[in-house]
Amino acid sequence: MFAIVGSGEYLAPMEAVDRELLALVPGQPKVVCIPAAAGTEGDAMIDDWMQRGVDHFRGLGVEAEGARVWDHASANDPTFAATIAAADLVYLSGGKPGYLHSVLESSLVWDAILDVTGRGGLLVGCSAGAMIQGEVFMGFTGRNDGFGLWPGVQVIPHFDEIPAPVAAAMRKAAGRGRTVIGVNGNTALVSADGTYRVIGHEVTVWSRAGKSVFGPGEVPAEVLRS
Repeated sequence: MFAIVGSGEYLAPMEAVDRELLALVPGQPKVVCIPAAAGTEGDAMIDDWMQRGVDHFRGLGVEAEGARVWDHASANDPTFAATIAAADLVYLSGGKPGYLHSVLESSLVWDAILDVTGRGGLLVGCSAGAMIQGEVFMGFTGRNDGFGLWPGVQVIPHFDEIPAPVAAAMRKAAGRGRTVIGVNGNTALVSADGTYRVIGHEVTVWSRAGKSVFGPGEVPAEVLRS
């Protein structure tokens, strides 16, 4: 299972959304928070983002810990990889998407994340952590290849903060044949076994079928596959 979140990770308005995400994982879930997208911001910010996540999810009554992955060396630390592989929900917080992708690409930690999702666990990515899940994403260096967890998709987080003309330009820049998903703040779009569900506020989808806006609830699969 995969979830893309527009913005608001670890803040109070996300509590209801995160409770629903936790409920997707059977039993008593274990959460691991990864601050890698903030890896260029210095030790204090890396630790701060990681601890925010741990405190947030412990406050929701579940087991949570951080994996201090912030560069490619730490992403290939077997101890961190083992910690992540034992999780039920892995959370990638925001920051720089290009840097986050470069850290995780071809790493033990990324393999561990795929192990989690492969056995029915959940990967949640907010902002940068959402962007890299798509087939492509826009960064400071232009269009970049993502991990393709959402085939044919480009994710735009913070969508409710983006002026309409800018959003339209971003849609055009994505190119024909690609689905663009704009995710509002305090909102998650979940992909699970071929079904899609909005938790929170609104998600906007541009596909060959046109533009559609979805509130909380199920999203027709054919819209995202157009």
